[in-house]
Amino acid sequence: MENMLRVGVITSTHGVRGEVKVFPTTDDAKRFKKLKTVILDTGKGQTTLEIEQVKFFKNMVILKFKGYDNINDVETWRQKDLLITREQAVTLQPDEYFITDLIGLLVKDDTGAEVGTVKDVLETGANDVYVVALPNGKELLLPAIKDCILNVDIEAGEMTVHILDGLMDL
Repeated sequence: MENMLRVGVITSTHGVRGEVKVFPTTDDAKRFKKLKTVILDTGKGQTTLEIEQVKFFKNMVILKFKGYDNINDVETWRQKDLLITREQAVTLQPDEYFITDLIGLLVKDDTGAEVGTVKDVLETGANDVYVVALPNGKELLLPAIKDCILNVDIEAGEMTVHILDGLMDL
């Protein structure tokens, strides 16, 4: 299980006073209002940043960090991830999971036979869809509904599923 969760990616600077535009990778962009700090992952290291101001513009979040008051201070942060610790994460409801925890789970069907591993999660309007990499190189798309997903055990690294008729034919 990953200890850090990505909540956004800095896309560009905003103005000349050190603000950055962030594409949120969290379900609820408004949660930035409640965050006091985030961790900037530069690829070479991580820096904790204190959030001074949060604004919203279209589908983006505009952040201002304490102590960074000039465009030159934040210019190199383009395409860098903003992370939070699990302690800062939202409380999940029953049958809700962080995508990062689902990736790599071993998928077994309801007879106990291994099907593959979770490779990706597609977020659609109605429900998520789990992309399962099959041993033959193909992919199986499983809707994240109670009829299909019988059990998810993050600790054991397994997901038990019922494959609805016709899904393997696609």
